[in-house]
Amino acid sequence: MSQVRRLPQSLATNTTLFSALAVFGIGAYCARSYLLPHAHAESNEPPVMFSGFGFTTLRLQSVKAVNHNTKRLVFEFPDKNARSGLSLTSALLTFSRPNGRWLPVVRPYTPISDLNQQGTLELMVKQYPNGKASTHIHSLVPGDSLTFLTALKGFSWVPNQYPQIYAIAGGAGITPIYQLIQGILDNPDDKTKINLVFGVNSEQDLLLREELEEYKKRFPGRFDYVYAVSQLEGEKEGFKKGYVTEELLKGVVKEQGKGAKVFVCGPPAMEQSLTGKQGVLDRLGFEKGQVYKF
Repeated sequence: MSQVRRLPQSLATNTTLFSALAVFGIGAYCARSYLLPHAHAESNEPPVMFSGFGFTTLRLQSVKAVNHNTKRLVFEFPDKNARSGLSLTSALLTFSRPNGRWLPVVRPYTPISDLNQQGTLELMVKQYPNGKASTHIHSLVPGDSLTFLTALKGFSWVPNQYPQIYAIAGGAGITPIYQLIQGILDNPDDKTKINLVFGVNSEQDLLLREELEEYKKRFPGRFDYVYAVSQLEGEKEGFKKGYVTEELLKGVVKEQGKGAKVFVCGPPAMEQSLTGKQGVLDRLGFEKGQVYKF
């Protein structure tokens, strides 16, 4: 499975440069760490934590193991009334200093908490065998801190811009997809319908399963999902044994996706099979402008 969210190409090619610049910027972030922007001192609006480029360090409040390689981590804001200030489909670029490394590591992660939530922010992080950032983050315990470099904006979502969206996630790629689902369904003015296809290796890998199933109960007719589980044991409602295939998607997509938008986030091989030239989505009738990859 892929990283929670890969860096945009322009950033990915400059990761080492970011790391080097970050070393020289440590003094600046120390001055800002755990301080709120003064611009909000005389404002009635809640303080905003991520308003631009700059180091922001947050203390880890709690950690919860989800499965054998994934954790949910809640970070607290220095002001309990503060909110993230992030727009829908945004990620945060984390700044880590793993033991034994001179240069820091920067990696993007997508918050799974409500972006307007006050006081805290929650990440879901999968640890990869050779993942420098994810291993460092998994080593954190309550009371430790993590530094964030900047926000990364994704797709500019406009409520009701599309009558229907299809969301296709693989593994840890569910996090930006979930943030979008959450933002749409929790907005009473947004009536967009959502169909999710979520591919994983085993039921244990169905991250955010409880939240997704709760949304289905709350929004019947507007939100539905199919879990594609390659190692599925037995038959279950809403589950398909196997992978995210063209045949599976044919049973989900209605009217060739006319007027719909498709969001994809998952392992590179899955994304390539779906979005590559003459890929699955192309064969299903979706035009290039209808598809967005996180």
